[in-house]
Amino acid sequence: MVMPKQILKAYKVRLYPNEDQQIFFAKSFGCTRFIWNRMLSDKINHYNEHKTELKNTPAQYKKEFEWLIEVDSLALANVQQNLRAAYSKFFKGSGFPKFKKKGQRDSYTTNNQKGTVSITSNSVKLPKIGYINAKFPNKINGLIKSATISKEPTGKYFVSLLVETIVEPLPKTYSNIGIDLGLTDFIVLSDGSKVANPKFLSKLQHKLAREQKILAKRRAVAKADQRKLSKSRNYQKQKVKVAKVYEKISNTRKDFLHKLSFNLIKNHDVIAIEDLNVKGMVKNKKLAKAISDSSWSAFTTMLVYKADWYGKTLVKIDRWYPSSKTCSGCAHVLTKAELPLQVRTWNCPSCLQDNDRDINASINILNEGLKLSTLKTVGARGLA
Repeated sequence: MVMPKQILKAYKVRLYPNEDQQIFFAKSFGCTRFIWNRMLSDKINHYNEHKTELKNTPAQYKKEFEWLIEVDSLALANVQQNLRAAYSKFFKGSGFPKFKKKGQRDSYTTNNQKGTVSITSNSVKLPKIGYINAKFPNKINGLIKSATISKEPTGKYFVSLLVETIVEPLPKTYSNIGIDLGLTDFIVLSDGSKVANPKFLSKLQHKLAREQKILAKRRAVAKADQRKLSKSRNYQKQKVKVAKVYEKISNTRKDFLHKLSFNLIKNHDVIAIEDLNVKGMVKNKKLAKAISDSSWSAFTTMLVYKADWYGKTLVKIDRWYPSSKTCSGCAHVLTKAELPLQVRTWNCPSCLQDNDRDINASINILNEGLKLSTLKTVGARGLA
């Protein structure tokens, strides 16, 4: 019997700050950005001079820059933690921490200490600012751990509340499924069903191109008049219009992925999916835009944490497993030359079975996933 699980879940809530609250947010965004850039710069300079890491903290900068006292001290402390985490990732092979620019990702994070972050039916309470009008899309149950306040390029304000809560496992369905990811069809399932690729970017590509063209003209006019873009009202208005198109694409894509991933988790006990090298695949210039629009990585990530939440099993199949070239009937494997990418159906030369390339791949993914899942279960029992 699978027991209820304690998880950390994020809820994104729309905020409606008044003018004074917007000024406070602007100060907080600026101060956290300043601390990040100053601490990173000092670390770099110290390492170049002494070849050792500088152990600097936000507190030591408050004497020199007294205006840092005006914002939430926990927000500054979180900058230190995030910078430390960025350095840790760098030493593990990720990119070096980058300096932050104004307007790129305006946000700051604070922690809930003794009720400093709380919610009512129509507001969110934050440290040093008090209650802010809010609109809650879902009911929030649990202990609030932290809050991340952000301003989108469209000018909208949001708070992401990280909540410690309990989720009940979903009931067993005694159904398993294999998933083959694609571009023509977003996914093809081992039961023969297919989910078409919505192609959200392609649907709004014409509108996006039109708004971007107008934005480029406004930029040219501002430069011809020797005006800063930040002072050009027409440019800033058009910039928001472009951001709204991107926002619509992002929101509709996320909604589609969340609904599809939850539906798969709800209706199946074991979900097998291929572990694609998306970073390598987007290097193909001809397919990069289509692959990015499909958001395979985001979809897989959703399946991973939702399976963990709701007591289901997700199995990732090795990316080198020949799921498309293996006959699901007799396990005969074709060579790459025998089955080029443009061939979508083929007859097995061994058992003469008719194979749809994608459905056949999803069946093989399911069979391999069930095998790996069984081996994992047996191994776990052996260790126990």
